[in-house]
Amino acid sequence: MPEGIHGVEWLTRTRDAGDLSAWLELMPYARRIGVTTSPDPKGDGLLFRLDPRAGNVGNVMLPALHGGVVAAFMETAATLDLMLATREPRLPRIVDISIDYLRTARLVPTHARCSLLREGRRLANVTVSAWQKEEATPVATARLHFVLDDPEGGQA
Repeated sequence: MPEGIHGVEWLTRTRDAGDLSAWLELMPYARRIGVTTSPDPKGDGLLFRLDPRAGNVGNVMLPALHGGVVAAFMETAATLDLMLATREPRLPRIVDISIDYLRTARLVPTHARCSLLREGRRLANVTVSAWQKEEATPVATARLHFVLDDPEGGQA
């Protein structure tokens, strides 16, 4: 957290404002791979974007994105989306992720949309779909399970 700001106050304030840029500032790897976010034009949620960066290439012959970069992008999207979607400010900790790589992710802009399947008292389930040219043909899908902690660091 930024110096001089209490975790729960900062989380609540940035969450209420929908200030994901403040959260992304605290995530060096997300910044390094080029994750950005904007309001979803198709609904209430968010649309995530992974910029095409040469440092994200895993197979230079195609060129194709490294699978770990795609996974990190989807995990980041799910985490941020969940932080906004929960009923109250909570800090999600991932406990399980399952990714299906469906086709080659080329070095072009990649987008993702998340869906909160279930928010319980202590656990949440999120799905993510990532695509490049058309949303109907995803490059990968993921299912993530999170433990929800309160902003003071304990489990809710």
